[in-house]
Amino acid sequence: MRDRPAGIGEPEVARGLAEHWHIEAASLHYAPVGGGSYHWIVSDKPGGRWFATVDDLDDKAWLGRTRAEASHGLHAAMAAASELCYGAGLQFVVAPIPSLEGSPVVQVGARYTLAVFPYLDGYTGRTMTEFTDIERNQVVDMLAALHRARPPTRVRPSQMEFPRRNVIDEALRELDIPWHGGPFSESVRLLLTANATKVREMLATFDQLAEQVAATAERVITHGEPHSGNILRAESGLMLIDWDTAALAPPERDLWLVVTGQGAQMRRYTEATGQSVDQSALDFYRIRWALDDITSFAGQLRASHQRTAHTEHIWRGLQIYLSDREPVSAPTAT
Repeated sequence: MRDRPAGIGEPEVARGLAEHWHIEAASLHYAPVGGGSYHWIVSDKPGGRWFATVDDLDDKAWLGRTRAEASHGLHAAMAAASELCYGAGLQFVVAPIPSLEGSPVVQVGARYTLAVFPYLDGYTGRTMTEFTDIERNQVVDMLAALHRARPPTRVRPSQMEFPRRNVIDEALRELDIPWHGGPFSESVRLLLTANATKVREMLATFDQLAEQVAATAERVITHGEPHSGNILRAESGLMLIDWDTAALAPPERDLWLVVTGQGAQMRRYTEATGQSVDQSALDFYRIRWALDDITSFAGQLRASHQRTAHTEHIWRGLQIYLSDREPVSAPTAT
């Protein structure tokens, strides 16, 4: 995340590290990376290093509608990662380090949670699809191993519906009313107005495919977002990070982000698992991802907001989804 979280910073993170992990932080450096959590690189005086992650329970709609539900869902997802790493022996899973209480995540105030991960030198992709051919095959192999694993005991089922469907439905109904949430609101309204037919067709296709995929009996443990940005190229090999989206789902929930239209990766996956890949399910999860992002970006920019690095970023992202033109800047007036 490019913007820092409101109401929590280095003092609160350092206090949480000390109380729940006995990590006495000598330095905390904010790392503006990723798209769903806040991260700090932590060092102690002896030279140990960790990666601390703060999650905002008000921004985890896929985990629950309330802070309590989101906290429960986040604990289940992180516990699933721990079980896969430490129990099932999947060494590519980057799981949280248990707290002194044995929990993968601890609450820091009413709104935020804190988790600690081993610090690993490496780099991630700059875009979702940034894979070499060798990496793509390796990720398919990782997913095959993941999907063959026994599902963790606390893992939740993935929702077929994308979170906050009501947000985009409401926005489409109110395109004739000026939006005054912030500097990007009117630009978003005009962009959605110009592309309303496209978005409505996407929603109709989503609903149709959802019925087909819901009838699929196969459910496996999935990561949910194994794109290039969540693949850490570490010295020891490829590692899969960010497990807050872990859930039971059809395997295509993961595969659509990795397999190509040529079918080589699909054949590789089938040979490894004995499970054929459903093209309709791939299409479903592809359109679900797009609608989820469109809804999230439009919702944030329709609501009260300021011009920040984060809102600039999601404005560009919304234009990429909805427009064939290069992203442009929004007017500066509110």
